[in-house]
Amino acid sequence: MKSLHPTKHLVDQVYEVILQALGDGTIAPGERITQEEIASRLNVSRQPVTQALAILKSQGFFTPAGKRGLTVTSIQPQFFADIYQLRSAIEPLAVTLAVPRMTAEALETGRKIIERGRASVLTNDAAASVQADVEFHSFIYDMAGNLLIADTMRLHWHHLRRAIIQSLRPPGVSSLVWQEHERILELMAGGDMDAAAKSMATHLADAFNRRRNLAEPDEKEGDVRSRTAS
Repeated sequence: MKSLHPTKHLVDQVYEVILQALGDGTIAPGERITQEEIASRLNVSRQPVTQALAILKSQGFFTPAGKRGLTVTSIQPQFFADIYQLRSAIEPLAVTLAVPRMTAEALETGRKIIERGRASVLTNDAAASVQADVEFHSFIYDMAGNLLIADTMRLHWHHLRRAIIQSLRPPGVSSLVWQEHERILELMAGGDMDAAAKSMATHLADAFNRRRNLAEPDEKEGDVRSRTAS
């Protein structure tokens, strides 16, 4: 993590940098951190770090660990399942809302995201593949034109991206994901709301099952994470 410069509200900067570090694994699940450590690494005072960590704790990214310490939470099976249950309701709706808003320019944007995703598979760049995955689904949220959908799902994506790389490990899985994305996009471009929404629902069910099948036996039976997210 790099030092920050006050180009915008410092608390927002600290929040975003820590969130990015959580997403890319720089700060790993189970790792213990302190306000002093983060403040030192970012070259800022403790006050904005304290505020940013309080927000992240309320969103379920950290749990208390001793005096002024926090531990990065893991994505537990039940929480992961809950997110996918929410996605299975919201994202087909987002597709349905997005179809009438599809333009040639939007289609080109979606295709470019898919190209980036496929390129990341060829270079075996899992982090870039996950980022492109986030961008594809965020593209649909934006096209839906419903701010609540975008805001709600983007918060949960920050949790998902910490676990989703594991579901891309088996050979061929990443390529399959981008085939599914392309099918959804082309159905949207063709104006077929029902087929596009059904394709999204199938995509999410398959993605959840891929991740669940990769879980270790003890993970499948693990305790449900403390529910501190809003």
